[in-house]
Parts: sequence; structure tokens; C-alpha cells
Amino acid sequence: MDTERQSAYQEELDQLDQVTRLIDDQLRELEAIPRYYGTDLTEQVLESIRENGRRSLARARPEPYFGRLDWQEKDSEAPAPLYIGKVGVENRATGQPLVIDWRAPVASLFYSFTGGADAASYDSPEGLVEGLVYLKRNLVIRKQLLQRVVDTYTRGGDNLAVADEFLLYRLGENKDNRLRDIVSTIQSEQDSIIRAVKNQALLIQGVAGSGKTTVALHRLAYLLYQYREQIRAERMIIFAPNSMFLDYISGVLPELGVGDIQQTTFTDWALEQLDHEVKLADPAKTHAYWFASGTDRPAITDETPGRFKGALAFRELLDACLDHYEAVFLPDADFEAAEDLVLPVSLIRRWFTVENKHYPLAKRRERTLARIKRWLEMQLEQMADPVRRKDKKAKASARLRAYAKAWPAPSPLTFYTQLFRPAKRTLSFPEELLSRIPETVAEETAKTLKKKQAQWEDLAPLVYIRDRFEGIGGNDTFDHTVIDEAQDFSPFQVALLDRHTKGSSFTILGDLSQGIHGYQGIISWDEFAAVFGDGQSAYYQLDRSYRSTMEIIRFANQVLANSGGDFPQAVPVFRSGDKVKLVPASRGGTAAQVLAILAKLAEGPAETIAVMTRSEKRSRELHAALEAAGREPSLIQAGQREYRGGLSVLPVYLAKGLEFDAVVLVDADEAHYAADPQDGKLLYVGCTRALHDLWVVYEGSPTRLIRDAGADVAETAAAASL
Repeated sequence: MDTERQSAYQEELDQLDQVTRLIDDQLRELEAIPRYYGTDLTEQVLESIRENGRRSLARARPEPYFGRLDWQEKDSEAPAPLYIGKVGVENRATGQPLVIDWRAPVASLFYSFTGGADAASYDSPEGLVEGLVYLKRNLVIRKQLLQRVVDTYTRGGDNLAVADEFLLYRLGENKDNRLRDIVSTIQSEQDSIIRAVKNQALLIQGVAGSGKTTVALHRLAYLLYQYREQIRAERMIIFAPNSMFLDYISGVLPELGVGDIQQTTFTDWALEQLDHEVKLADPAKTHAYWFASGTDRPAITDETPGRFKGALAFRELLDACLDHYEAVFLPDADFEAAEDLVLPVSLIRRWFTVENKHYPLAKRRERTLARIKRWLEMQLEQMADPVRRKDKKAKASARLRAYAKAWPAPSPLTFYTQLFRPAKRTLSFPEELLSRIPETVAEETAKTLKKKQAQWEDLAPLVYIRDRFEGIGGNDTFDHTVIDEAQDFSPFQVALLDRHTKGSSFTILGDLSQGIHGYQGIISWDEFAAVFGDGQSAYYQLDRSYRSTMEIIRFANQVLANSGGDFPQAVPVFRSGDKVKLVPASRGGTAAQVLAILAKLAEGPAETIAVMTRSEKRSRELHAALEAAGREPSLIQAGQREYRGGLSVLPVYLAKGLEFDAVVLVDADEAHYAADPQDGKLLYVGCTRALHDLWVVYEGSPTRLIRDAGADVAETAAAASL
């Protein structure tokens, strides 16, 4: 270590010692104060402040900060060192900050400043603040031990790619079974998304490994910090592709000091909204149908059920049908409680359409029936003879019950089912509207709904109808909504969630190159922009991939190029590794080759390994073969709620969002992957799950998707040579 670096290291050792001693002292002081459990409001507030202080100091203690910025504000005499960490820490004795929270306005300089001698600036509540950066230093501290000091910018120095070296150091670390925060390595383009204003819908196209998910999670933490008086954690929600993915990302928000944010899947949320009146049809059958190999796979058109029912045009059709239904909903007859007790329909209609017009349909019916009941009670009270009044009340009450029964409460499932079953339709709809529904869509939907089941694309329409009938309660609204893997969502789903989200405050992220569920998702981000209208959304594009090596990214890009589709391609950071290994297998010899590859990987540092197949059936077969050979892999299947790390076997479509040190892709041959956009996207997903090592196994002829990869590929022969 040269003298200058040694001096910097010693300086930071001294600073760390001072800061940790102050943190320990302050934590001991707070821990020494007895907890208050009484009812005095003032003491409760003080105890809440103390408890927040205890928690913050305890979180800061092991790794108090990760960065230092020497910043001289304009008109100041000299630069001052600012230490930046996950938690802001104040010196209680002086009132001065020891550590600045990474979300604070001045901390944005640590991410946005990328070098140069010119003045820098940041936005503060008081306006633009300008000044000069003299030093930008990255620090790695683990359990109060200083492990690394890297100056990524020194004013007047040469600063030759040191920032990239530190980033590569962090990216080269192996993964466990949880996603980690990136607060110490947030890049400038990511930071601009994290700190974007609240009341707009961010549409983020990010290539595989661009950090989309972690950016979205850090954005939640930032919004809670920046808009703490306007939003609450419990009124924010994350929609993830599946429950296992939620388990995978579960550690990030707690690391950032954020709790209570709702995390779910669209399926679970929608079924809850519908009070589980319907069940989801078996998704395995849907996946088997749409992920069939080669020529067995059906074509995707605008009349594909998922595409048709997910379009905004279908929502407009539903609105027209709902408007018609509401217009004819009220029974067109007087209520005759008795021969001499008749309530004119004109008065009932005024109660229903005028006095209660601001209520949703079900509430209007409920309030109108309650008004009829009150009218009846008032009429009966005017009868002087108690015997006659009692007799007439019994008969009139029976007629009121019959009237209410003949005017049934609106049911989302009944209404929706009627749209697709013309032979058994009891509700009337304009034929011009129903004629817009393709016959094949109507037939398939009717079959599913008959069993009180719904396909994924039926959930948004059903919840939308439920909202029209019953309204949206305060507990069903969100201050901010995150949609991950949004390329697999439909415009209708996003439009539905917009009704539940205040101020169109969204973070919507995905990758069109990974749109493997094209039968229900989008083909362009413009489809979502149309939901929000002009000026209500902002588009961001993240092209740099920080996950995989250059060799893996270039190989994956070639897969997309060979598919014939026009997709965004990833730009790798300069992190080189081993070449991608193409491994031929004899007929029926894939399992043997996989075992040989796993034996080879056992010699290296890989901690998480995935064996990926085309189908769930094939995953079960390989899992059984590996178990029979003495391995102990986890089998990942649809509906699974936990990712355990280690060795896993899974179909490619379940791997989205996950990442592994090494990936072994099997069946990459012509029989399983056609050279078309759909299979290209599927294989691309599999390739881009690998951080450091990618092995591709095929029997017979390799798929044309993996040809022409050039220098990034090593042809590896039989298992014996491994």
C-alpha cells in the first residue's frame, strides 16, 4: 500500500473509531432510559422518539456509512467531509450530523456527481445549492471493521476508472438466497429514478440485470423519507410476479429501515378483493399451453383471450355494459305493500337516481330499500287500530322481502358471466356491444366461469366490476404502487390499479425483452402511457446490465438478435469472466452432462446454482435424476413461496427476477427452442440469470438462437472431458 493510500486508510480508521464510539455512547444512553408504557400522551411521544433513536443507532452501528464526499458549498471557506450511510446519525452533544442519510438532498451528490472540475449542484427545499466536490470516497465497513477504502474522485487527480473498479468489486461478490440493497453503489441513472417526484407514473424499461427491482425498492424508501407527511408505509404496495420472488426480495426494505409496506401478487390481491368468490384456474395448464415447444405453440393475436380482455378497449366495452345495466337496474314497477299502500315507481326512481346518485350501485340499492322500509313504517304508524296495523305489517313486510328478492344485489361474477353465455343470459345487454367479443373468447371464458374459476386475465375485469358495484374503500387505496415485471401486466390491470392509487403515483418496471407472457402482457410501453394520458407519466430506460459478465450478456444479446425480434439489448459493464460453455449431450444423456457440470462447479466458488428447463415436467424429471445421483436440489414449482438458495431445478419462466452464481440451461436444441421472438425471449431470460458462469446443454442440433456467438463461447465436448 503506497503512502498516500495508507494515510487515507489510517484517516478513515480514526474516523470510524470516533463515530462508532459516539454511536455506542448514544445508544447506551437511550438504552438506559426505562421504556414508557403509560397513557400520558406527551410521554408516549417522547418514548416514540427515543425508540426510533434506539432502532436507528442499532441499525447504523455495524456499518455506519459507506461513502464520504468532501463538499465545499458556494461562498464557504473550505470543503467539509460528509459521511453518507443508510441511516442518518446526529451527534447529540453538538447537534451536528455524524452521518447523513443517503436519501437527504445533499447525499444525492454522492450518486449524481461523476467527475470533472466544474461546479456541482443539488436540489434542496430552499432551492438549488451549488459548490465544488473535492473528494468522493467509497468505503466498505463490515461489523465495525474497515475493509476497503477507494477514492473514486480526487479534485485535480487523474481518476482513471477507479469508480468502475469499486463497482466491479461489489458486483463480483457471490449471491445468497436474498436480493441485497445497492445503496452504496447506486448509479447516476438509477438515482434519477429513485428521486423522481411522487405524483407521476414512472415507466421503466430496464434490461436484465439493470437493477430495476432494487431501484424500485430504494425509491419506496426515498419517498417515505422525502414525503413523510403525505404518505404512509402501510399504504404503499408492491406487486411482484410470484410469491417466491417476494421471498427473494424480502430483505431489502428492512435493510433500508422500511417496514409495513404491503407486498403481494396481483392474483392474491384480486382474489382478496373478490372475497374469494372465484378461484384461479390452474396456471400450470395455461403455462403448458403457451410454453409448448416450436410448432405446438399457438399464435398470439389481438383476439387471444389475455390480449383481448387486457386491452383498454375491453374496459370501455365493460363500461358501456355497466352503464346500460345501471340504467335498467331499478325494477320498473310500483311497490304495492297492500291495496291501499302503494309507493309509486317514480318516487322510488327519484330516491335511487337523484338522492343517492353519488353512491355506487350496491349502496344505492341498499339505501333505496332502506328508504322504502322507512316509508312503509311511517305509513303503518298512521294506522290507529293496533290489531289491523300488526296484521298489515306482517303482510307488507313479506311483500317488501319479495320485492327486494326480485331486485337482487349486483354480483360481479354473475354480471361478468352473463357477458359470455348468450344461451343462458338473464340480463339484457345491447347486442352491438356483445358482438365485439370474439366467439372463441366467449366460449373459453364461459367454460372457465361455469366452474367458478377465472383465468388471470379475468381478475382485473372482475375487480373493476366489483369497484363499480361497491365502490373503493379507503383501505383499498394506495399512496404509491410498484409493479415489477410489468411487461407481463395488461393495460386493463394498470388502469384498474390507477383507480386504487392516489395521484397516479406509480413505479412500473419491466423489460420487453423478457416479455415471455406475450399472450397477456404488452408489446410496447405506449400501452401503459395511454392509461395515464399526457403529462402524467415519465419514461426511463436503463440499458446497462450490472448482473452478468460481458461474455454472458453478449451471448444473451445474440440470442435476441437470432430470434428476429426488435428488442432492447443490454450494455454490459466491463466485467469479464469465463466464456459461455456449450455442451452437447447424447440422446437421453442430458442428466449425465448436468451431473458432470455440477461436479465441475463444486470446485469453484459458486454458492447458488440453477438448472433450468423448458417445462415443469422436464424440471421434475431432472430433479428426480439428480436426487437419484445423490444430489439434494430444491425443485422450484409454480405457487412456491420460498427460495432457499443452493442448488435449484426450475423451468425458465419461473426464474424471472432471480439471479444465480451459475446457471445450467438444458434442452437448448431445435426441438425445444424455435428461432422466433417468443422462444428467443424465454432463452434470454434463462441466460441472463447467471452472474458468473453459464453452461448451455443440448441434444442433437443446437437451436439456431445460440449460433454465431463467436468469441464469447467455448464448445465443450463430452462429460468425461469436464
